[in-house]
This record gives sequence, C-alpha cells and structure tokens, in this order.
Amino acid sequence: MLTTKMYIKEWQEALQAEIQHLKKYGGKSFSLKNGRLLSSDKLFVYYFESSSSLHLPPGSAGKITWNTQHIPVRILSSGGKSAILETERSLGNAVGEVLLHQDPWELLDQLIQRLEEMKNSKKKRGRLKALLHPDMPAKHPDTSKNSLHEVILRSKYNPVTYIWGPPGTGKTYTLARVAANKHLKGKRVLILSHSNHAVNVLMDETAAFLIKRNKFSEGKIIRYGSEHSGSSLQHTQLMGSSLLAVEEPTLSKELQQYQEEKKGLKVDLSSSFSSRDTQKLLHLEKRAAQVIEKLRKKEIQLLQEASIIGTTLAKSASDPAIYEGEYDLVILDEASMAYVPQAGFAASLAKRTIICGDFKQLPPIAVSRSQLSYKWLQEDIFHASGVSQLVEKGSIHPHLFLLKEQRRMHPDISSFTNRHIYHSLVGDHDSVASSRKPLAQSSPFPGYASILLDTNDTGQYCLTEISSGSRYNIWHLLLSLQLIMEALRHGRESIGYLSPYRIQAELMNLLLDEFFSQNTIREKVLAATVHKFQGSERDIILFDSVDGDPQQRAGMLLTGKNSERLVNVAVTRSRGKFIHLANSGFFHKTARNHTAIRKLVEHQMQHGHQAGHDKIGSWIQHQHPKLKWFHAKNIEPVLQDLRGSSSSAVIHLPSGEDLHSTWKNCCPHLSIMKETKVPFPFIIIDESILWLGVPFQEVKGSRPPYAALRVNSPGLAEFLLKQASDSNEDV
Repeated sequence: MLTTKMYIKEWQEALQAEIQHLKKYGGKSFSLKNGRLLSSDKLFVYYFESSSSLHLPPGSAGKITWNTQHIPVRILSSGGKSAILETERSLGNAVGEVLLHQDPWELLDQLIQRLEEMKNSKKKRGRLKALLHPDMPAKHPDTSKNSLHEVILRSKYNPVTYIWGPPGTGKTYTLARVAANKHLKGKRVLILSHSNHAVNVLMDETAAFLIKRNKFSEGKIIRYGSEHSGSSLQHTQLMGSSLLAVEEPTLSKELQQYQEEKKGLKVDLSSSFSSRDTQKLLHLEKRAAQVIEKLRKKEIQLLQEASIIGTTLAKSASDPAIYEGEYDLVILDEASMAYVPQAGFAASLAKRTIICGDFKQLPPIAVSRSQLSYKWLQEDIFHASGVSQLVEKGSIHPHLFLLKEQRRMHPDISSFTNRHIYHSLVGDHDSVASSRKPLAQSSPFPGYASILLDTNDTGQYCLTEISSGSRYNIWHLLLSLQLIMEALRHGRESIGYLSPYRIQAELMNLLLDEFFSQNTIREKVLAATVHKFQGSERDIILFDSVDGDPQQRAGMLLTGKNSERLVNVAVTRSRGKFIHLANSGFFHKTARNHTAIRKLVEHQMQHGHQAGHDKIGSWIQHQHPKLKWFHAKNIEPVLQDLRGSSSSAVIHLPSGEDLHSTWKNCCPHLSIMKETKVPFPFIIIDESILWLGVPFQEVKGSRPPYAALRVNSPGLAEFLLKQASDSNEDV
C-alpha cells in the first residue's frame, strides 16, 4: 500500500501531465470573429467579437489558432460578447476568425503547490489517510431519529463521512441543514464544489434555512468569489461584494463606475477604431484592478469572521484567504466530478470531512493520456477509496450513507434509473407521482412523462463536424427545436436540451438565439452537453442522443466506459417530462445489449412510451413562422421560395444525379452542389432559408410518411454550406 507521501507524489505527476497536455493542445476554446487592430505600439492589441458571453480573467494567458498557426496571447479585457487580446505578432489590420484557447493549467499548478505543502504536515497527511482508507471503525452512536440526524451524528464522530446522493434524494436539503447545525453550534464550515452553480445552490439552501428560523446573521455566511461566480445566487446578500457595498460604499461605487465606463467604451470599440478609446479602456482595467485589490483586503477581513464560507475547489487551492484557514468541517459537494487530488486537498483543510456525490454520475474530465491521469484524474474519490466497489458487490460501506428516496422525477422516468442504474436501492417518495402529474399531462405528448421519439427510417442525417470531430444531426436538431416551441406555447418555463456532443448543443444555442431575441423567452431554455448539465434540473428534458445513419457505429460517449453514467445524468435531470430523441434501429444495430443507451431505448419501447416518425403530423400543433413542416411530395412551397429568391439558391444532391427540369428552370441563379460527403439533400435560398427532406427521392434510408421542413436560420445555413464545401475539398 502506498504511503500518503507517495499518493501525493503520484497526484503531482498526474497534474503535471495534465498541465503539459493543456500547454501543448490547449484547454477551453472560444470562437472569435471580426478582429480589428486597435494599437501596435511594441505589442499588437486586437478587439474581437464573440457569439457567446466571455468572462476571462484580465491578464491571463492563452493562445489563438489562426491560419493553422498557434499564437500566444494575453487577455487584456473580456465581458459581454467581446474580448481584447494582446500579442507580440501582427495579424494584420483585420482578422476574420480565430479560435481562442484559454488554459486552466495555472490553477492546476496552484493545486500542485498545495499538495507539496501537505507533504510537510503530519496533521494534513493524517486527514488524507482517513479519506483514502476509511477502514476505521464507525464511532457515531446508533441513536439517530432520521436520515438527517444520522448524517449530523456521523459528521460529528467520524473523520470522514461519505454520502451517496442519487438525483432528487435531498442531497442539497441534507447538506444545508448539516452546515447550519454546525454553524449554530459555533463550528466553522467550508463548503466546496467544482462548479460555481453547485456552490450557489447549497449556499442558498443554507441561508434560506437559517432565515426561516430567524437564525441568519449577516456576514456570518459568505459566498466567496467574483461577482460573476455568484450570478445564479438567489440570496445576493451572501456575496462579499454586497457586504462590502455597505462596509465600503465609496470603493464599491468607484468600481461600479469603472465597470459602466468599460461597458460603454466596448460598445464604441465595436463600431470604431479609436486608439484613444483603446488606451482609455486599458487604463480603466488597471484602475478597476487596483480598486478590486483594496476591496479584496476588506473582504478577507470579513471572511475571518464568517462561520460558513462557500467557494469553488479552484478558488480554495489558489487563494490563501481560504487554504490558510482552519475549519471544523469541510463539505465537498458534487464530489464525483472532482479530481481525487482536489478531494484530498479539501479533506486536509478540516478536522471532519463530508464527501457527497453520486458515483453513478459522470466522473471528472481530464485530457492527458498518462496512466496516472487515468488513475487519479479520470475517476472519483468514491472509487479511489474503495467505497463504491462494495455497492457493486451488494453491500454498503460502513462510512457510506445512502439517501434512498427520490422526490424529483415522475415514477415513469425514474423507473429506468431505479432499476437499471441503482439496483433497486432507490425508490420514489409517495408524493412524487401526484406532484409531477401536471407536467406529464402537458404538451408535447400529453399524458406521457417519458417518451421515445423514434427517428428510425427518417434518413441519414448524423455527421461528424469537420474541425472538431464532434457529431451533429440536423434532423434531430430541428425536431428538438419544434418540441421546445410546443412546450413554450403550452406555458412551460423550465426546459432543458441535452446532447452528448458539443457541436449539437452549440447549434441548438445558435438556433435559440436566432428564434428568441427576447431574453424572457430565451432564459426559459437551457441547451448544453450532458456533462455541463450535471447538477441542474428542469421540468422538461429533451435528450437528443444524436447518433444515427450513416455512421457505422454508435459513439463512445454512448457506448464506452462512462456511457452508463452519461445516460443516467441525462435521464435524471427531468422533473416531469423526459423526451428521448433516438434512432432505435441504429442502436439495435450498433450498440450491445448491456449498454445503457440500448437498455433505455428498449425500456421505453417495452412500456409503450414511444412515438414513431409516422406520428410527426399529430404532435406538431404550432407552426412557427421561421420553422414550418410540410409533406415532402408537396414541392410547390419549395418552388415558390426558389422563384422568389433574390440573390442565390443552392441545391445539394448527395448522389450527384441530375435534377428534373421543374427544379432547374424555377430560378435564374440556381447552383447545384454535388459529390460531397454530406449524404442528404438540402436547399439553401439567399443564404438564410434552409429546406430539408427535399427533393424527397434523394433522402436515403427513409420511409413514408415523407416529411420536409423549412427553417429560416442564416447561422444554420452558413454552417451546413461550410460543412458541405469543406467535405467537397476532401473528396
């Protein structure tokens, strides 16, 4: 067995391998466009626009991919949908498009330093040993009144308490009350998680509990982090910035003034090239940083007086205001998504530790391919400690407490996960069927809480995006958009769209931004990958599994090592309605019987929770002006669009066969695209109107009823044309 120092050494080596990989290949990527040179005094400063909001630390390092070149940059400013970058190389006066890679390796380096400090502390190594080898006898008395009381007793008498919290079983409820209990007994609690959202949810629940009992004292419970990190916080008085607005009103107003001026200057920069404005903006960034540093010193004083502090794992390892503190209890939430070294560091900070999460959900993400990365960064602390292995053998570890009654999902949804994922250890609370019934009765598919929208026999629409290798499915994408609109029209305000693949989620966000310019509507729908959705929930979930013909096999995300955990997360995000878009024939052909995606498809089919593509005309009740559905044999609406085109019309034919004269003669500026790797026909008019499913004779792998659709989306039209053109170059 390894000693604690040997564990730490292996962790450091694993983190170093991850850092080297990130330095070489980059971490998170952001697409930037419309770059303009702002200044060229020794260094070159560029302004870029982004399709999504950016919140990157000023002064942080990164690199851009431009014309196949990798160029180091420094981020001078970001916020909203723009960024200002500084580089030693000239990119010219105008830059079309670049990919910005912002690497988180500096945070990993901070964690390596904290681990080095642990080597020299016998006390911290002792805490680490208890975490990794929880074979000590349980010391808590067997006198608990209920599950909450048992967790409180466990965390009082044992150095480490593992809590297994499957979705909807009251994990946040339990942890918040444990934290409040310790606070009321004069103990100091540190709440940690990998994500800002998870920290905010738990801090909000803790504050609400104390407020309801008139036990809340301002300044005693603090959410520590940047203003952006607390953006989803309901109790904003927990933020250090809110407390400082009272304690230091002059400095707070000065910072707010700088931020407003920066916002105005960025609007000016988006339409002009003023060098003077550029220098003023950079000066404001510098002045704002100075004020932030003054406020930070005041905030640290507030932290020393707080008894409950919530922050992220990354912040805790990089900020001495946290890691130099001493705590009675550390609560690590969503622990299944934390690196094992992060969990070890967290446990070293307190006398007692609660590790809470669900090892049946997605593990942490690491990109290095070293053996130590697989061992320590791509698996969670439940597995590393041996706690989860006993569950697979049919028993529960003495230091593992299971929350076993779910109250989130309608029983028709949870029936799959309760049986196939949680081995019937988890059941439904008596109230959940009646409380979720109104959602199940709502459209689309009223009366179904769980349903498979089967896209078998609809054609070959699943492709691989050329630059990223991520899969997308245009037919699924637009079916999902229609489902979202049906739900919105029937008053639903909490909708989630999940995909295993990043590019599919990005395309859905593109469509949602084009269709719903009103923020009040757009905010009702969250589209993301399954990985990003972990920890969230919605009334209605659309799980788009994307895969289908002409792919030769199902993707590894849906059939590989962690596929069961991905499917589990996708299903369990839903409260009252779970809609699964999947090609049943494809999965029966390409996925083995034991895979979770195959089991899910078969479970829904066996229970009669299924709607085939022949039902498409019955469930579509509302035609949006920008998205309309037709019978594919009715070509008159398409011809009418072609006749009315003003500048361009492209008909893509996958087989390369010639068109009937009816199509050729309808438009003077018609062009025909052939011999690409895109296997389905489409028509794009004036670079904005996209027709799918026509000419219907060309839709291979489809059976009647033949459906066609018309979508007005310049973004999707541009994407599809680019994919076809780029694939044509490879032919």
